[in-house]
Amino acid sequence: MTIYPGRYWHAIEDGRIQCDLCPRDCRLREGQRGACFVRQRLDDKIVLTTYGRSSGFCIDPIEKKPLHHFHPGSGVLSFGTAGCNLACKFCQNWDISKAADMDRLMDRASPEEIAQAARNSGCESVAFTYNDPVVFAEYAMDVADACHQLGIKTVAVTAGYMHDQPRRDFYAKMDAANVDLKAFTDEFYFKLTGANLEPVLDTLVYLRHETDVWFEITTLLIPGMNDSDGEILAMSDWILEKLGDDVPLHLTAFHPDYKLKDIASTPQGTLIRARKIAQTAGLKFVYTGNVHDTDGGTTACPSCRAPLIVRDWHELLDYRISDGHCPDCGAKIPGNFGKTRGKFGSRRIPIRIGA
Repeated sequence: MTIYPGRYWHAIEDGRIQCDLCPRDCRLREGQRGACFVRQRLDDKIVLTTYGRSSGFCIDPIEKKPLHHFHPGSGVLSFGTAGCNLACKFCQNWDISKAADMDRLMDRASPEEIAQAARNSGCESVAFTYNDPVVFAEYAMDVADACHQLGIKTVAVTAGYMHDQPRRDFYAKMDAANVDLKAFTDEFYFKLTGANLEPVLDTLVYLRHETDVWFEITTLLIPGMNDSDGEILAMSDWILEKLGDDVPLHLTAFHPDYKLKDIASTPQGTLIRARKIAQTAGLKFVYTGNVHDTDGGTTACPSCRAPLIVRDWHELLDYRISDGHCPDCGAKIPGNFGKTRGKFGSRRIPIRIGA
């Protein structure tokens, strides 16, 4: 087991140590692990047991994260570790995020090796994904430092469930993020994730108003759980008021998994309906995901409505953005765009790094 000192904890009067990384505030006696399983009290301090170890590395299209306004068409070196600080009953990476078996982490790689592999592979960025990078924040931040030394950008795919100081440290190292806003009721968060909504909203507000991190939002629509017109409208209104009309929102399809295998997959019609609600509320960039829906994957100019990037799932069918602007009317499109599209495509390429 790799042992690495954690950065966020303090001793409390009853002899336990409290982990200060996320709102779970796990209070641990010697040898105990937090709810995420990967942060443990050893020798009177919190350690990260998965530092330098991964469940595997892949090169993905950036659209898979999903990010539609961050270097479209580029390849992103993606990896995760094990563990999670949420307990989502619908987790689609449960074999990784819920893993208590450290032997699942077969790949070992230093931050410098990961950064070099990204550059050698022609990737523009490295993504911390598959499980939530919050639980391996120290490793992710060290990888981010190594990446920036080589001009490689970094992406966090996260549920955004963090305390304030770790959040500030973490996002100071990130160039982009996709934040999973799982629903817009505290009841859903409590019953289906074991967490609370407010810290996630705090993260989104922080990203918008106190950082330069490019971020997009994803909501997985689960039939009968978080897909009502009222909830989608309330969420859209909140995004509009607190974050602005230009934050991309991805509404994606659920498929039965983990502890919600008795619920049917999300009908495509639900995504189309939800997208229309969000657009009518005033959001300019609303996308559907996990389905073949060319219209729902298209980035249109918010000024003249010309189609600028046409997508089918992770495949770019057309790309007409010119250095971040609409070629027809000249309107600036929010995000990070190059003069030309990336050429990685929709492939997924597993790779090995390190020992």
